[in-house]
Amino acid sequence: MIISRELRRNCGQRGYRPAQAQQQSLARRCINNGKRISEGARAIVDIKLGQLWSPEQVFGYLRVNGMPSVSLERLYQHIYADQRAGGSLHKGLRSQKQRNKRYGQRDRRGAIAHAVSIEQRPGRVDRRERYGDWEVDLVIGAAQQQALVTLNERKTAQAVSDTMIGLLTPFVDCVHTVTYDDGKEFAQHARIAKDLDAQFFLAHPHCSWERGANENMNGLLRQFFPKKMAFADITDNDIALAMYSLNHRPRKCLGFKTPYEVFMSQLQSCY
Repeated sequence: MIISRELRRNCGQRGYRPAQAQQQSLARRCINNGKRISEGARAIVDIKLGQLWSPEQVFGYLRVNGMPSVSLERLYQHIYADQRAGGSLHKGLRSQKQRNKRYGQRDRRGAIAHAVSIEQRPGRVDRRERYGDWEVDLVIGAAQQQALVTLNERKTAQAVSDTMIGLLTPFVDCVHTVTYDDGKEFAQHARIAKDLDAQFFLAHPHCSWERGANENMNGLLRQFFPKKMAFADITDNDIALAMYSLNHRPRKCLGFKTPYEVFMSQLQSCY
C-alpha cells in the first residue's frame, strides 16, 4: 500500500528515481494549503472533544449533519498540536493501556441457581433484529465495596433486582431478553424475569464478548468513574451527568445517531 502510493506520486517519465522523488516531496511541503480546519468547524470540534467525544464520533457527527468535513487524521493532528501547546483535548482520548487478563482459573463465587444458558437464547438476539434485548453488568469500585452500572449503585442481589425492576418497568413493552454474567449479584434473575415478563440468559464464564455492548459501555463509564475510585463519594448528579453524556454521544453502530435518539424512536414505536 505505502510502496504503491510512493510510486504513484513520484514516478516520472523515466520511472521512479529516489533523488527526484525526494525533491518532489520537499516541494509539496512548501505548498500552503491554508487552514485544514475552518474556524467554524474548529469551534464545534473543540466543544465535542471537550465533552469526551472520540475523534471518530466527531468525524461522523460532522459528516451526518452536513457540516464542514474534517478527516480523522486532521482531528488527531489537531489534538496533538493542542497537547503540545499545553491544552487538554488529549485527555478525552480512550486509554490504550495493556490489560492482563486471567484465563482458566476456577470461579470461587459459586453457581447461580436456575440459570438459563446463553446457548438457549434466540438467534435473533445476536442478529439485533429487534429492540428490547438487554445486557447487564456491574462496574466495581475501590476495594469492591460499591458497584455502579446504569442499573444499580450497590452490589447486593436484592438491591440489583429492585433497581433493575424499577428502572425497566416503565419500558416493560421494550424488554424481551436480558443477558447477564455469572456474578452472584444477579442471583434473583428469576424474580426480575417474572416481574418484567422477560427472558434471562446467562453468558458463559470469561466470555465478555457475549455481552459486547454492555462491556463497551462499562469501558466508557470508566472515563467518569476510574478504577480504584471510591463509589461511596459519587453523587446522584455525578451519575446523571455521566448518563446524559453517554446517551447523547453519537455511535458509529447507530449511524452516528445518539442512543437517546434511537431509544426514543423505538419507544414511540412500542406504544
